[in-house]
Amino acid sequence: MAGIKKIGDFQDLLPVMADKLGGEGLITELCNGFELLMDKNRGVITMESLKKNSAFLGLQDLGDDELESMVREGDLDGDGALNQMEFCVLMFRLSPQLMEESQLWLEEALEEELKNAGF
Repeated sequence: MAGIKKIGDFQDLLPVMADKLGGEGLITELCNGFELLMDKNRGVITMESLKKNSAFLGLQDLGDDELESMVREGDLDGDGALNQMEFCVLMFRLSPQLMEESQLWLEEALEEELKNAGF
């Protein structure tokens, strides 16, 4: 699918951002990205708001079918839009390297919690 290929250019930036900003900084930037793309009246990313604001992410050349596919792929609750959590999950899912790194972050955090709890 052409949209996924074009998204691939964007997804490769997420691990770089994570390395540069750290976990919390990356989440903050993803939240900022969500704010840029969302429909201000509804508080979610709709097909229309994504189309209107896609140039902010360099996705202005994507067609309606590709943008609609992105929304459908990330829409976990089936309401036809992306809430903030769905958007962040989608961004992580589109970056295999970031998914691997987040697994490592989770394991490290769990180990630290267990150590602090005396296990």
